[in-house]
Amino acid sequence: MNSQPQLFELKTENAEIEKVLLYALGDFQSRKKVLAERELALDRLRGAFKRAAEKFGIAELTDEKIAENLEKLGTKVVRLQSFIAKHPFRMTVSNDLALRAKEFYKQTLEND
Repeated sequence: MNSQPQLFELKTENAEIEKVLLYALGDFQSRKKVLAERELALDRLRGAFKRAAEKFGIAELTDEKIAENLEKLGTKVVRLQSFIAKHPFRMTVSNDLALRAKEFYKQTLEND
């Protein structure tokens, strides 16, 4: 029997996804790559999202889940035709979100 997720479960899942995304964006920047206010193909960020999923012990997020949740965080997301790219999204992360992600990444490393 499949039950509907409860409100608390949804909030917990969204909070975990947000942590994974912030960590991934911080990880990307820690490798001396420019993130803020620059349009990037999702392909360029996939490695960071994979490392973040491993760090938090969750399954790797789908492209759609990444795009949907980054958009909730204020990222400009453009969906491309699927024949143009394997991961058909381009995203522009705001300077504020990039700074927030960098700080979250740094704090996470300090707490480990």
